[in-house]
Amino acid sequence: MILSMTGYGKTEIQLPTKKITIELKSLNSKNIDLNVRMPSIYKAKELVIRKKIAKKLVRGKVDFSIYSENLGDNLSTELNQESIKAYMNQLKGISDASDLELLQMAIRLPETLQSNREELNEEEWKLIDKAIDESIDKIIVYRTDEGKSLKEDFKVRVKNIQNLLEEIIKLDPQRIENVKQKLQKAITELEAKVDENRFEQELIYYLEKLDITEEKVRLKNHLSYFLEELNDTGSNGKKLGFITQEIGREINTIGSKANFAAMQKMVVQMKDELEKIKEQNLNVL
Repeated sequence: MILSMTGYGKTEIQLPTKKITIELKSLNSKNIDLNVRMPSIYKAKELVIRKKIAKKLVRGKVDFSIYSENLGDNLSTELNQESIKAYMNQLKGISDASDLELLQMAIRLPETLQSNREELNEEEWKLIDKAIDESIDKIIVYRTDEGKSLKEDFKVRVKNIQNLLEEIIKLDPQRIENVKQKLQKAITELEAKVDENRFEQELIYYLEKLDITEEKVRLKNHLSYFLEELNDTGSNGKKLGFITQEIGREINTIGSKANFAAMQKMVVQMKDELEKIKEQNLNVL
């Protein structure tokens, strides 16, 4: 079972004095790259949150946010009445403005608002922590669903490469005969006398250099191995990446040895399918 690194999870909870929203978003990354945003009251829990997310999501560029919305009359910021009065008294000495106008000027000046520092409530945090777990579970479900789509796409791409490989196997005898004819034609055009036995030996040597039997066998094995890994209980995008490298190596070698237009066309199509596999594999956990 493969998992995608792309995912989204969101949970909202209603507390007596506030509404809390937990949001998680993830994209692909070689390692865990975690960005955390939260109100300062919860900063003491940041390390715990980071460990929890890293353990469960393993890899990916992850954005984690806690949004807090105060409800009703529960305000953490109040007017600093002493400062406002002091400002108004000073302004009276330099202005003939009315009290209302003085008040409007005073409240725009520094330190006219004061914040009451909110303390972390552990009982409240237990509810938030549970909501974080729910958001992580949601993003894992999302990743699982995305992984199923990736798996089906991989199977189609690998099947296409396997079909092209079968076409190459069918073309191989024709390719060898074509090479023999080209060499024989070249000798004939030279109008030179050739020792037939020596020619046969050189031809065999040349054809051995163009032989792709081992490449065909290895490519077939790599493709089968890739499909096996798709059905593994874990998700290992890095391992699939290593297998695709081996697949690419065999395809490239077949292409360099082909020396036959029809076969080279098949190789180009195989490379196209492999590039699509590589691109999609970047999203696999």
